Amino acid sequence: MKLQNKIGAIVDSFRVGVREGIIKAREVGADGVQIYAVSGEMDPEALNAQDRRELKGYIESLGLEISALCGDLGGHGFQDRLHNAEKVEKSKRILDLAVELGTNIVTTHIGVLPDDESGEIYSSMQEACEELSAYASSMNAFFAIETGPETAAQLKRFLDSLSSKGVSVNFDPANMVMVTGDDPVKGVRLLKDYIVHTHVKDGIRYRESDPRDVYGSLGHQPMDHEKIARMVAGGEFFREVALGEGKVDFNAYFQALQDIGYSGYLTIEREVGGQPEADIRKAVEFIRKYK
Repeated sequence: MKLQNKIGAIVDSFRVGVREGIIKAREVGADGVQIYAVSGEMDPEALNAQDRRELKGYIESLGLEISALCGDLGGHGFQDRLHNAEKVEKSKRILDLAVELGTNIVTTHIGVLPDDESGEIYSSMQEACEELSAYASSMNAFFAIETGPETAAQLKRFLDSLSSKGVSVNFDPANMVMVTGDDPVKGVRLLKDYIVHTHVKDGIRYRESDPRDVYGSLGHQPMDHEKIARMVAGGEFFREVALGEGKVDFNAYFQALQDIGYSGYLTIEREVGGQPEADIRKAVEFIRKYK
């Protein structure tokens, strides 16, 4: 096996400003960057046409490109029909920004898919994703749902129910291992027609947890990124660890990605730990061993 995929790094994982994070990504050896574009200086409303051109030029001047933007709006994802119009509109603006910056992928969480596939919450999520999928497809682009809150089989049923592939998958093997206990290798094979972007992360599951406690759910509790980070670091149910130290079988996982013909980015995400730059540098070196 010899990987040809480019290596990305999430700028926000460095926990510094956007431009400083982009520089750090280059310094650790990444080919591209993923950037959160929901609020602050990367909020689409904060960037006019000139700002966008300058940012794109700055990234290109460093020899980098954008692998994807992150458009995760938190809360309950698209479970609550009352708030979906606003969230769908914001998601579209993030995708517009992505395309202007040279990528056609926005990763996101849509909320935990409920077991009741004939209920109001499931219907609300389908309706929102159907609209997002049509919009993305019209631009030859993708909203990529991050794996983790549900099994690959459940996610595939949901994606199969949509009329286009504008809503696809950002495959995160560690989320699967840590939260649902699903097998990432089987997940890759099951979701092979939908994977457009991946995260490279490792983790350990200590005991079973309710995905709604991790990601939030309507009528349960809202999604809280700080709470997720505490759970990931805390180790009561699961723990994110450095690449190669967890339960993701990267030999089999990378082989599975190669087998399905995945040619997109392997983007490193590091949500915990006191030395993110050192951890991301080691992760780049870890992936390069497969090249």
